[in-house]
Amino acid sequence: MPEPTKKEENEVPAPAPAPAPPPGEPSKEKEAGTTPAKGEAGTTPAKEPSKEKEAGTTPAKGEAGTTPAKEPSKEKKPGTAPAKEWSVGEPPAGEEQDKQNANSQLSTLFVEKPQSGEVKVGENITFIAKVKAEDLLRKPTIKWFKGKWMDLASKAGKHLQLKETFERHSRVYTFEMQIIKAKENYAGNYRCEVTYKDKFDSCSFDLEVHESTGTTPNIDIRSAGITDLRGMLKRLKRMRRVEKKSAAFSKILDPAYQVDKGGRVRFAVELADPKLEVKWYKNGQEIRPSTKYIFEHKGCERIMFINNCGLTDDSEYYVTAGDEKCSTELFVREPPVMVTKQLEDTKAYCGERVELECEVSEDDANVKWFKNGEEIIPGPKSRYRIKVDGKKHILIIEGATKADTAEYSVMTTGGQSSAKLSVDLKPLKILTPLTDQTVNLGKEICLKCEISENISGKWTKNSLPVQETDRLKIIHKGRIHKLVIANALTEDEGDYVFAPDAYSVTLPAKVHVIDPPRINLDGLGPDNTVTVIAGNKLRLEIPISGEPPPKVIWSRADKAIMEGSGRIRAESYPDSSTLVIDVAERDDSGVYNISLKNEAGEAHASIKVKVVDIPDPPVAPNVKEVGDDWCIMTWDPPLYDGGSPILGYFIERKKKQSSRWMRLNFDLCKETTFEPKKMIEGVAYEVRIFAVNAVGISKPSMPSRPFVPLAVTSPPTLLAVDSVTDTTVTMKWRPPDQIGAAGLDGYVLEYCYEGSDNWLPAHKDLIDKTKFTITDLPTDAKIFVRVKAVNAAGASEPKYYSQPILVKQIIEPPKIRIPRHLKQTYIRRVGEAINLVIPFQGKPKPELTWKKDGKEIDKNQINIRNSETDSIIFIRKAERSHSGKYDLEVKVEKFMETASIDIQVVDRPGPPQVVKIDDVWGENVALSWTPPKDDGNAAITGYTIQKADKKSMEWFTVIEHYHRTSATISELVIGNEYYFRVFSENMCGLSEDATMTKESAVIAKDGKIYKNPVYEDFDFTEAPMFTQPLVNTYAVAGYNATLNCSVRGNPKPKITWMKNKVTIKDDPRYRMFSNQGVCTLEIRKPSPYDGGTYCCKAVNDLGTVEIECKLEVKGGLSFCRLLLQGVPPNIIDSYLRDLQSSNPEEY
Repeated sequence: MPEPTKKEENEVPAPAPAPAPPPGEPSKEKEAGTTPAKGEAGTTPAKEPSKEKEAGTTPAKGEAGTTPAKEPSKEKKPGTAPAKEWSVGEPPAGEEQDKQNANSQLSTLFVEKPQSGEVKVGENITFIAKVKAEDLLRKPTIKWFKGKWMDLASKAGKHLQLKETFERHSRVYTFEMQIIKAKENYAGNYRCEVTYKDKFDSCSFDLEVHESTGTTPNIDIRSAGITDLRGMLKRLKRMRRVEKKSAAFSKILDPAYQVDKGGRVRFAVELADPKLEVKWYKNGQEIRPSTKYIFEHKGCERIMFINNCGLTDDSEYYVTAGDEKCSTELFVREPPVMVTKQLEDTKAYCGERVELECEVSEDDANVKWFKNGEEIIPGPKSRYRIKVDGKKHILIIEGATKADTAEYSVMTTGGQSSAKLSVDLKPLKILTPLTDQTVNLGKEICLKCEISENISGKWTKNSLPVQETDRLKIIHKGRIHKLVIANALTEDEGDYVFAPDAYSVTLPAKVHVIDPPRINLDGLGPDNTVTVIAGNKLRLEIPISGEPPPKVIWSRADKAIMEGSGRIRAESYPDSSTLVIDVAERDDSGVYNISLKNEAGEAHASIKVKVVDIPDPPVAPNVKEVGDDWCIMTWDPPLYDGGSPILGYFIERKKKQSSRWMRLNFDLCKETTFEPKKMIEGVAYEVRIFAVNAVGISKPSMPSRPFVPLAVTSPPTLLAVDSVTDTTVTMKWRPPDQIGAAGLDGYVLEYCYEGSDNWLPAHKDLIDKTKFTITDLPTDAKIFVRVKAVNAAGASEPKYYSQPILVKQIIEPPKIRIPRHLKQTYIRRVGEAINLVIPFQGKPKPELTWKKDGKEIDKNQINIRNSETDSIIFIRKAERSHSGKYDLEVKVEKFMETASIDIQVVDRPGPPQVVKIDDVWGENVALSWTPPKDDGNAAITGYTIQKADKKSMEWFTVIEHYHRTSATISELVIGNEYYFRVFSENMCGLSEDATMTKESAVIAKDGKIYKNPVYEDFDFTEAPMFTQPLVNTYAVAGYNATLNCSVRGNPKPKITWMKNKVTIKDDPRYRMFSNQGVCTLEIRKPSPYDGGTYCCKAVNDLGTVEIECKLEVKGGLSFCRLLLQGVPPNIIDSYLRDLQSSNPEEY
């Protein structure tokens, strides 16, 4: 970045131009990427004092002939002659003043600049720069330099740290550079540069490092003003150096090397140990092998070649081997540059682009341009641009004006050339008019127009003159006129007009200011994560901005979160939007999205909400091992840790019969195993676990299975008689109240006869169930029964039944318990399933009998399942024939109980029988009809009447839910002819068909009588006829088979299927379908016995027709496999018959 010049922006150069500098005057500087010519006669250029390498040296203070001079190319003050030559070691007059002037220019970004300082060797020092951020929409870019070119960002580390902070209240960025344990070579000139868009500010400061007593200062030959590099190198080689013997290097680098630009240089060292790793560095940066840098290994010698040396290779180099290094300096000499193609005189018009071109002897050489003897320094605000294309150098003047008429010259280190430029006026044309603009709030408004002449003009806003301010700038650059408003505000809206001076032309434009929505997430944690404890209320307020105010949408997983009173809701305010979660729950964790939208744009952001909670309770612990007064318990971590890592566990213990838990550890147990001690033998214990995380303690786990130090269990409980027969007694009981740590292995059931003390076991092995039947007992005998619980410690005390048990069947009279909803008529629609459960009681197992309307139930249509406690009647698809009274009879020996259930299966009714038009008068028609023959097994609840115009025959409902059988239809259209139809309705709905009037009703106009024409009715009747016959079919046993044919007839014929001349009726193995005249008979999983002659019979009033086919059912897998393989059925049949004759036993 170029340093600020000493001249103010609006300063006018003196009328008397200064003479051009002589060719021998130094004109190259490292700032622009060039190096002063070394070794040229009559020149003594020196690099600026601050130029150093990475660990660079600083000029020795007080040494004669080493004080550096200011850059010769620095711009001079107006009206002064070129700087006179001054001797080495004497600073130019006014150097300090120039530096102060450069730093005292009006600062556009800094509010506090770093100040020069001093520090002792080994101490720390911090430099601070502050930038005001009120008008900045984002963070500015800052760079720290040592000298003019060394960027310190890459040097940050042990001895250099760069920090930056931002204060939201004061809106100030603070940038710090801290030097840790300063060394002598850290001294020098430093520079801080800050950039934001087109704004730029810089500041220079010095660091002085006080030398320690008895130390020799390092000398930077690059800033000491030495020009005779060749002689210096010879003197350095003749100098006797006292070198410390190196353990890594047997031969080190020379103190300095010199090479011509474009040449090749060779660096070589020899290692004492060839196994050491060698690394080469330039200005502290490691050099990697490339086409420019070539490395060679020859025994102990390590060589680096640098090809095509340029001015950027003029640096300090060093090589490291192990913990040691040696360094050197490389000087690149540049030959003088000659002008090979001279400038030519040029004529141009005002506002045109002018190019002055010359050629020099070398590519990318440093060339200076002068206007009337004053150097031209291009910059961001300058109309002059310099273009370099190899050896060509072009001076470009954008939008030339009459002020550009002058003599222009170009100067190199070896020559110069000059030419005259003449600029004249030309007719004014509008090349680029102003355009209407819509600008975001805070952004820059730039109204730009271009005219054919380089003349000034005036700007107005809403017919009022526009005045320049710190925020509003009027720019006139050649033919281009700009009105630039930084940080656009809403009041900047309006109508702007530019009027060129001396012309009547005006250029208007309208400006509209908007502000895209923005979301401020600065207050959130890393990764925009918000953490809330479960049960608490989360109120997440997100600052937003935008003009016009944006529409805010919160969402989660593509589901919008609405504003309102929900537990999770959004709240909107003028400058913020709030996400509210009342009583946060675990499931509320996730990513929440906020979207803003207005006419200026959209903004989106994602916020991760993390609900942390106490962990879930662990699973009940498992007691793996038990001793006399101790146990070993283990457990698994909880399935959910509450969103925070488990820190440890608390363990509690209690006696099984107690409700008081005792804490066993006061320090968190980090493991998932624990050993409680000091328990009482024979006492049942339970243990439980608490998990602990950063939020708190979980709920307790379920207690472990009770355990005791080894002891027998308590006796079983609640021993009772379950049932008794003439030869058996069934007993049941409950497990013992206390089961020790040894667990429960099983039970022993014993009995003895009354009057005897001999207890007999009822079984051989232990039983693990709490119910057992004692068999083979004599009838009318009395027995006593007891039961014991057995574990590893032995059998428990027996549990006795309190009285003797008589071995004799107990009769319990039957009793039917009809459910309440079956005490009334049970109604179901046709096609629905009927599943009724009727519970009953009685011992021994009662006999059940079902009847329908006093007759036995056909089990092929109605399924009945009986158990010891209930009876179930099931009908898969109810039909109207299933309606009726069902009687259940339950009988136990001589006792009997009966109950009845009324089942009504209803369907939609048929249509009314006849619909007649009784009378027609005016706009009215009187209708009457008779109720339907078929009421669907339910009362008719009403009728629906529809009408249709004869022309369109579109039906419209006139009356619904009508209860009478006659009605009057009104408001008919005169001149139209109507038909009417009526639907019946019951609890199942409307009838499928409707009955229509045979004649129509004509609503005649007054005074005219219309006589309906008489048409003879067409006879559509037809005797039944098969259009597709049945075909002989082969079927495979176990696979469904179908027979198909199609029939036509009017009236619709009735279809009857027969097998071997026997009608198929109510057989669940057959299903018959008829749809649009296609008749289908499906035979479910036929067997060979289902083969035969099948006949389909169609009958109507006009006749009867039959058609037959043969069905042959082949059994076995072989037939199916052969048929699927495409073998003809007759061949399969012949093959199977041969197979059957050869093996008759298998078939």
